[in-house]
Amino acid sequence: MTRHRKPVLLGALALAAAALAAAHPAAATGTAPAPPAAVAPAATPAGDVPPEFGTDWHDPLTADPPVLRPPTRACELTLAEARFRDFTPYRGHYTPPAGCGTGPWAKVVLRLEGKVKGRQYDRLGHLSLGGVEILRTSTPEPSPDGITWSVEKDVTRYRDTLSRPQPVEMLIGNVVNETYTGVIDVKATLVFHTAERHHPAPDTPDRVLPLKAPAVTTPRNTERLLAEVYATGSGGGCEEYWYMTVPDAAPYSCKAADGPHREVRISVDGRLAGIAAPFPHVWTGGWSNPFLWYVTPAPRAFDVKPVVYDLTPFAALLNDGREHRIEVSVAGLPAGLPGWSTPTNLLIWQDEGRAVVTGSLTRHEEEQPSGSSRWTPAAGGEPHRLDTRGSHRLTTAGRLDTSHGRVTTTVTRAVGLTSVHRWTDGEDRDALSAVWTDEESTTRGPTTTRTARTYTMDGETTLGAGDRLRTVLTVADRADTAVLRGGRTVDRSRLDHRYTGDASYTANVPREERHAVGTTTERYRLYGAQAPGGCYDRTVSTAQGTVTEDRRRC
Repeated sequence: MTRHRKPVLLGALALAAAALAAAHPAAATGTAPAPPAAVAPAATPAGDVPPEFGTDWHDPLTADPPVLRPPTRACELTLAEARFRDFTPYRGHYTPPAGCGTGPWAKVVLRLEGKVKGRQYDRLGHLSLGGVEILRTSTPEPSPDGITWSVEKDVTRYRDTLSRPQPVEMLIGNVVNETYTGVIDVKATLVFHTAERHHPAPDTPDRVLPLKAPAVTTPRNTERLLAEVYATGSGGGCEEYWYMTVPDAAPYSCKAADGPHREVRISVDGRLAGIAAPFPHVWTGGWSNPFLWYVTPAPRAFDVKPVVYDLTPFAALLNDGREHRIEVSVAGLPAGLPGWSTPTNLLIWQDEGRAVVTGSLTRHEEEQPSGSSRWTPAAGGEPHRLDTRGSHRLTTAGRLDTSHGRVTTTVTRAVGLTSVHRWTDGEDRDALSAVWTDEESTTRGPTTTRTARTYTMDGETTLGAGDRLRTVLTVADRADTAVLRGGRTVDRSRLDHRYTGDASYTANVPREERHAVGTTTERYRLYGAQAPGGCYDRTVSTAQGTVTEDRRRC
């Protein structure tokens, strides 16, 4: 397979090796902001921007906000430290920090620091504690001279796991040989911030259970139950680019019987319990053009956020003390094919006033999923075209008789996809315009939380004269959340994370003959209680690996 003839598959071969050879599904969460105390890099004057990429460029960074830390006493410990050159996992042991107790804490921050030099593909990794996945991340591709980067994540919600000794496992599957020389050197640390009167501990789950097998028994006094699923199409091959697959009849290098529509589902005892639209991740070798991602990765590439389902309507059924089956699946994935990784944690809140909480599932309404992919063959100078649409809606409700009264929880979720994929014979032009929607409303007692998520991707890769390959791409991650009580809005937040890039290089020649150029802009805007001071707005722009703008507006 010649890479330039199959543009979207440039990064797939490396990720296939990483995911299929790893003992644990490989992929991750985190963020890559600058450390809270760091000074933002100064922008480079336009006259100092190099005419093309060289052997070194700015260390990777994102516009993501740093994790907010309370000004309380802190304890730091090293959780893992390893140099990954193959698929041998790091294994160690964790003990809670003696100086900061066993919780609850006001905040616990996980920080991953990495460095790599030479030549290497993007790799996927995970970090687990007692079997609970607490971090999934992908790595940047290095410069010959070497890069360093960092990933931060708030892991306070794993207080139950962090409160006692646990085995540690970490793996970033890698291949090092005469060609791919980059050894990935990483260190993971935890910083615990103690809770104090003015900085109390947040509400966190009483139990965190890794879903290692479908059969699971939950505590009988469960009064709230969430499932978080780190879902990534990261098994290599075409499922890394699931959003560009086409039905079998269409002439394209990546095929799936039903086309590109995917949906991440969770079921309880065989009954559908939750649906979600997957995020269209792009790793740092993606879309045939690593020059897009050398400094600023696509949204969530360093922060693979989990899909979260509220399974509280099913709590009464699960509270009978018996084993039940909780299973995650990906609808649209061709039968029998690998390609998706879905590590899952169950987050459980228990009723301290009762040993057993009873109730019932009172409502389960599913609108049958609809979807279609229509292929229009190339004709009259127009490229092939695939139009895809899909939608699905699910409502569940349940009541629980708790020590503090009867509580009813109702969850409604609706997901949708609209995409247009255009490509020429030979795939010298390959373009996608797609919008995914995921709207959720959860009412628990008098409080309703409504979240509208929108993911967009709009890009094109072309191979022109002299094997000049160009990729232009925009990826956006948006969410609007409102909290209502008694019909009145009491809280609201808005996220708008957008990346745009334009990069080109000469394909099929040695590195020094590629004459690569690329410009990128990433803007991260967050408003509401989750933002520092209620407002966060940062823009990072680059040209040829040099930071030309690092601007904060709030």
